[in-house]
Amino acid sequence: LRVGQRVDIVNVNNGERFSTYVIEGEKGQKDICLNGAAARKAEIGDRVIIIAYASMSFDEADNFNPHIVLLNEKNEIDGLKDHV
Repeated sequence: LRVGQRVDIVNVNNGERFSTYVIEGEKGQKDICLNGAAARKAEIGDRVIIIAYASMSFDEADNFNPHIVLLNEKNEIDGLKDHV
């Protein structure tokens, strides 16, 4: 994820879906925070899916493998997938 990048958020706990953007956090803190109006869409402890998009040519898309990062409750990497 990159600062300023648009992302979609899916809140697994309450079904909310919304778009927002990435802001820089404190390095090493493993925080996933919602600020401003987005903060009203979730509560602390809710599980969320963060969907990031990329623009690419058809040739790039043919060879692209998405990366799925699964986190545990402490936002530590619990698993990686290279397919949907």
